[in-house]
Amino acid sequence: MSRKVVRSSKFRHVFGQAVKADQCYDDIRISQNTWDSTFCSVNPKFVAMIVEASGGGAFMVLPLNKTGRIDMSQPTVCGHKGPILDIEWCPHNDNIIASGSEDCSVMIWEIPDGGLTTPLREPVVKLEGHSKRVGILSWHPTARNVLMTTRRPTCTTCLCTAARRVRRAWATCPRGAWRSTSARSPDSTSSMSGSVSPSS
Repeated sequence: MSRKVVRSSKFRHVFGQAVKADQCYDDIRISQNTWDSTFCSVNPKFVAMIVEASGGGAFMVLPLNKTGRIDMSQPTVCGHKGPILDIEWCPHNDNIIASGSEDCSVMIWEIPDGGLTTPLREPVVKLEGHSKRVGILSWHPTARNVLMTTRRPTCTTCLCTAARRVRRAWATCPRGAWRSTSARSPDSTSSMSGSVSPSS
C-alpha cells in the first residue's frame, strides 16, 4: 500500500504586512494612455510618473521620502507637445531623466537635488529627427550620456521581453546606423550625446 507524502512548505507561516497609507503615494493622476509602458521610473533619489496633462504631456518627479497624499498643484515636468509615452532615469546620473513622446521628440531633463519646486519646461537637451512617435527609451548601460530610442515594442505580448531586446540591441547595433546630437552636460564640460535612429 502506497502512502502519499505531502511536503510541507517552508513559507506557510510567512505573511506580508500591508504598507501604511502615509508610506504610499496617493492622489496621483496616472496617464490613461494605452501605450505599452510602465508609466513610471525610479532611481535611488526619485520616482517619476507620467500623469494626465492637457495641451501636451507631463510627468511628475517626487523624492522617495515624500510619501502620502500628493497635492494637486505639485509641479510637473512639461515640455512635450504630445502625450509622453516613456521615461527613463540615467544610470550614471541620478538627476538626469529622458522622456519620449508622441510629438516625435526626446527631451533630457535635469532634476534639482531637492525635487521640483516650480514646473520644469526647458529641457537640457532636445533630440529631434524622428519621423514617428518615440515609444521606448533605453540608456546605454556602460557608456555615459548615450540614449537609444525605438518607436514601438518589438514584442507586443510582453513589455519585459521588448525592453530586454532593446537593451541587447546595444551589442549588435552597427555604428553607422545611429546619428548623435550633442550638447553641453549640465554638470561638467563634457558633452552629452543622445542617439537618434534615422529609421524610427
